[in-house]
Amino acid sequence: MRKDVRILLVGEPKVGKTSLIMSLVSEEFPDEVPLRAEEITIPADVTPERVPTHIVDYSEAEQSDEQLYQEISKANVICIVYSVNNKKSIEKVTSHWIPLINDRTDKDSRVPLILVGNKSDLVEHSSMETILPIMNQYQDIETCVECSAKNLKNISELFYYAQKAVLHPTGPLYCPEEKELKPSCIKALTRIFKVSDLDNDGILNDNELNFFQRTCFNTPLAPQALEDVKNVVRRNMTDGVKDNGLTLKGFLFLHTLFIQRGRHETTWTVLRRFGYDDDLELTQEYLFPMIKIPPDCTTELNHNAYLFLQSVFDKHDKDRDCALSPEEVRDLFKVFPYMPWGPDVNNTVCTNEQGWITYQGYLSQWTLTTYLDVQRSLEYLGYLGYSIIYEQESQAAAITVTRNKRIDLQKKQTQRSVFRCNVLGARGSGKSGFLQTFLGKNLQQQRRIREDHKSFYAISTTYVYGQEKYLLLHEVMPDFDFLSEADLACDVVCLVYDINNPRSFEYCAKVYKQYFIDSKTPCVVIAAKSDLHEVRQHYSLSPHEFCRKHKLHPPQPFTCNMTDAPNKDIYTRLTTMAMYPHMAQADLKNSTFWLRASVGATVFAVLGFAMYRALLKQR
Repeated sequence: MRKDVRILLVGEPKVGKTSLIMSLVSEEFPDEVPLRAEEITIPADVTPERVPTHIVDYSEAEQSDEQLYQEISKANVICIVYSVNNKKSIEKVTSHWIPLINDRTDKDSRVPLILVGNKSDLVEHSSMETILPIMNQYQDIETCVECSAKNLKNISELFYYAQKAVLHPTGPLYCPEEKELKPSCIKALTRIFKVSDLDNDGILNDNELNFFQRTCFNTPLAPQALEDVKNVVRRNMTDGVKDNGLTLKGFLFLHTLFIQRGRHETTWTVLRRFGYDDDLELTQEYLFPMIKIPPDCTTELNHNAYLFLQSVFDKHDKDRDCALSPEEVRDLFKVFPYMPWGPDVNNTVCTNEQGWITYQGYLSQWTLTTYLDVQRSLEYLGYLGYSIIYEQESQAAAITVTRNKRIDLQKKQTQRSVFRCNVLGARGSGKSGFLQTFLGKNLQQQRRIREDHKSFYAISTTYVYGQEKYLLLHEVMPDFDFLSEADLACDVVCLVYDINNPRSFEYCAKVYKQYFIDSKTPCVVIAAKSDLHEVRQHYSLSPHEFCRKHKLHPPQPFTCNMTDAPNKDIYTRLTTMAMYPHMAQADLKNSTFWLRASVGATVFAVLGFAMYRALLKQR
């Protein structure tokens, strides 16, 4: 909403423009009227909408045409004043003033006009019969007010309507010729309806209507008031109320009714509460609230954010199969202006046998977005209405900014839940296979992935000592000569080589020596394609000798060519190393250490899924 309102009064000489302003300020008719009143500012605390209002007078005798044009360009609303007892001043409204204003304003953002019939104390009849055809002819005219500066009739109302025309304009909402809401208004109100429909059954029940009422107007509706609202809809349309709840058609009808009855401020209150600006676009302040992220800190979703996202998943998982079908995904994102997830998402997170995103995969994708691009995550949560449903100041309340990694190293413990592993290796070494195996896909399933659906990320949960953590794998493109800061910034590094390719290990050795030999980032060497024949690597040291020399783990054998479910112990190891980078190599090599970590992973993975299924049954 605008922070202030600028009202300009124009019209023929002697129609009473200056008198209207002076009568408003002094609350009495002035004995002497100057040629032009000075600009006045009414403070916010004495205006109905709590917005500072500037009132500007125009005098043909004192101002040039150029000054008039400047004032027109600065005005938020223009009052064209005529005298009800002067036919010529009424004719000038259409022959001079409206064309002049239209010529000086942008066609796509016309200034609202108020027709003001002054000196109503001098006549017994109304000028409305003459004015109504003018109002019907020009869409920019918001309303007409007849008033009298002399006896103070409708003076306050005049400036209230002018202020209202700026703060609650009819133009973006409603088409008077068609007598219906404009498409952009329907689109915005439809999103609001879907966000407010907490169970996604297509109707707003009494609880949802009351929550909506409290959210927008800070007060619930009494039971009888709720019934009265629904009865109004029932009397006017057959499909506005269903199962004693308000349908989308009924919801849109109510807002049409508000506007037709001059209560468009009600619709604007709703729109602005849900983040819309005067052009019915979601504001930048709503979508991208300020959030400060210091260096070496990461961003994660907090507990409330995961609860909210779980409720959104439940709302759209109609068949209760713990996965989102393509149709359910499209339904979920109907409140977005575009589809945020492409086909690569299905190869970034866990899916079921049909290739549909599972509950775990769904939360993983949100975790990935928040970690890599927190602004995008804030935007997405804004479309879903997080701050409104959870009654928070902004989506920033959903984000946890972790502490600096250096502090984690000093304290030898971390509170983070998401750990990044950058996967490096020469072309064809098996990096993509390593990522997809983490998502439970064997070689046969990976071969069915289309080239344009491939992803350079994979994220899922692992369990270390019974704690659920997210491991984010990122496949780094093999450009040895230039690795960016993002390629190097991670919690653990995977160096992948193909045991069947004699030139594969050399890349890993060179990358390690140039970028990671003096780094505190833990490194693991992966001997990929271990189901194939191992050949001698064309490097001065064998992979085992290289690892021994640099005090690394021995190369970890890995293959994705299997028929059984992939073994995920290596991913648990990576997460553990990311969590405990300070631990000595000897501790990490200890077999009992790994056994405890991997058994914890298995037990908690089974328990986690079982608990979610149990929650679903309760719902």
